[in-house]
Amino acid sequence: MTKWNKLAAAGLTVATVTVLAACVNSSDSSKSASKSSVINWYTPTEIITLDVSKNTDRYSAMAIGNSGSNLLRVGKSGKLVSDLAKKVEVSKDGKTYTATLRDDLKWSDGSKLTVDDFVYTWQRMVDPKTASEYAYLVSDAHVLNADKILSGEETDVSKLGIKADGNKITFTLSDPAPQFESLLSFSNFVPQKKSYVEKVGKDYGTSSDKQIYSGPYKVVGWNGNSGTFKLVKNKYYWDAKDVKTKTVNVQAVKKPDTAVQMYKQGKLDFANISQTSAIYNANKNNKDVMDIAEARADYLVYNETGTVKALTNKKIRQALNLATDRKGLVKAAVDTGSKVASSFAPAGLEKLSNGEDLAKYVSQPYTYNKTKAAKLFKEGMAELGVSSIKLTMTADSDNPAKKAAVDYLKESWEKDLPGLTLDEKFVTFKQRLDDTKNQNFEIAFVSWGGDYPEGSTFYGLFISQSDYNYGKISSPEYDAAYKKALTTDALDKDEAAKDYKAAEKALYEGSHYNPLYNLSNKGLQNPNLKGLVRNSTGLDVDFTHAYKK
Repeated sequence: MTKWNKLAAAGLTVATVTVLAACVNSSDSSKSASKSSVINWYTPTEIITLDVSKNTDRYSAMAIGNSGSNLLRVGKSGKLVSDLAKKVEVSKDGKTYTATLRDDLKWSDGSKLTVDDFVYTWQRMVDPKTASEYAYLVSDAHVLNADKILSGEETDVSKLGIKADGNKITFTLSDPAPQFESLLSFSNFVPQKKSYVEKVGKDYGTSSDKQIYSGPYKVVGWNGNSGTFKLVKNKYYWDAKDVKTKTVNVQAVKKPDTAVQMYKQGKLDFANISQTSAIYNANKNNKDVMDIAEARADYLVYNETGTVKALTNKKIRQALNLATDRKGLVKAAVDTGSKVASSFAPAGLEKLSNGEDLAKYVSQPYTYNKTKAAKLFKEGMAELGVSSIKLTMTADSDNPAKKAAVDYLKESWEKDLPGLTLDEKFVTFKQRLDDTKNQNFEIAFVSWGGDYPEGSTFYGLFISQSDYNYGKISSPEYDAAYKKALTTDALDKDEAAKDYKAAEKALYEGSHYNPLYNLSNKGLQNPNLKGLVRNSTGLDVDFTHAYKK
C-alpha cells in the first residue's frame, strides 16, 4: 500500500497541505464518450445505510464515499489532495487545523454548501443522541471537549472544538493526533446539512431519496433494502467537469463464482477471485488479474461479558488459540496468497521510520501446540467444574472463505480438544454485524478493514469503552498502552509502535482474541477501466475520476 504522508510529525512547522485535484489526461476525453459513461460494479452484500454518521460497513461506505466529499480526498498516488477545501493549514504544535472551503460549493439539490455543514457533521457524530459507533474517532483524535460531550459531562455540542468563520473551519485539538489529517478525507465526516437532516428526521439516510449529496455522484434507486443502486454523476459537484463517468451501476452479487462469470460475460468491470481457493486457482493466471491492496484483519472474538461461562476462563481461551493451526486454516480456506496473522495490525498498514512493517514489529508468538492446548483445556474444564463444553461460532453466510474456515476450525478443535463441541452458526453479513454489536454471540468470526493508515485504526477497537470491543474485554494494561500511543507518543511513530506492541502483548497474554490471517486480495478488472483509485484503508474504491476507454 502507499504510505500516508503525515503532516503531524515531530518538530511540526506551519504547513499547508499542497493540494490539487487529480485529473485524468485530457487526451483520452474523446475516446471515452459513450462507453465511458457506464461502469458496472458489485458488492458481495447489500448496502445497509446512507446515514453518514451511523454507517459502519465498508459497502455502505463505498456508496457514501463516492456520493459525499470531504475537505480532502485520497488521490491516485495515495496522498491526500484537495476536495471541498482549497487548502488545509496546520499549526506548529499540531493542535490547530484550518481548512478554507472552495467558493460556490453546492449540494446535489442546488442549495449552498457551507462551513456550517461541516461543523454540524462533527457535532452530530459526537452527540450521544446520534449513537454513532464511530464517535470514538473524534475523541481519539483529541478534538477539544469531545470526551466531555461523549461522557455527558458537557451537554452542549457547540462546545466541540470545531468552529466556522466565513469560509474557514478551524479544528482545535487538545493534543496532536497523527491520524487527524486522514479523518478530513474519511466518509463518516463528509458534510451534512442540518436543516435537511432535521426535515427528513428518522428516515434520514434510509433510502437514496432521503439523502442529499456533496460528492461526485448521487445515489439513485436504493430503497433501503434493494440489492441494486446507481451512482449518477452530480452536476453540482465542484469538479463535475472532470467526472467522466455518468453512471456506475452497482448490484449485490453474493456468490463469488457468479461475479467471476458475470465479469467474463462482460456484465461486470471487476470481480474478486480471492474468496475461495478454487476460484483463485482457476483464475490466477488470467491476464486481467490485479492486486488489490487492503489493510484487513480476519480474527475471532470471544464473548467475555460473563454470559458465556466457558469463555470467562483464561485457560479455555488459551487452549482455543493454541489449538488453532493457522497455516492449515489458510491452506484449507484461503489458499490465495493469504498470510498467517500474528498481530491485529495487518501487514502494509504502516511502516516505522527504519522501514520495518508495524505488523512485524508488534507481532506475538502465536503458535499451534495441540498437546499444550489439550492440557490447558482439561485444566480449564476442571476449574469450571465441567467435563465438556459446547460453544457456537458465528460467521457470515455470504462469505464462502469463512464457511470453509469455520468448518476447518470445527474439525481441528474438536479433534485436538477432547470435550469440546463447536456448533456453527451462519448468518448474513448484516445480521452478524447486529449480533456482534449486541454481544449476541459466543465466538464470532470478524473482519476489520483499516479506516486510515495508522495503528490506532485497529488498536482503538479493543479499548474498554469502544463499541467495536465486541467481546467486551477489559484490560487496564491495554488501555494504558493505547492511551500513551495517542497522547505522549502521538508525534513519534516509533514510540507509538512500542505502545501498540505493549497493547498487542496484553491481548496475547490474556488470549482476548484469536488472529487468523491477512487476506490476499486479487481480482479481475477490465483493462479499459482507467483512473480508478483504490485505497488499502478508508474508501476502498473511488470512482471520481474513473472511466472506460
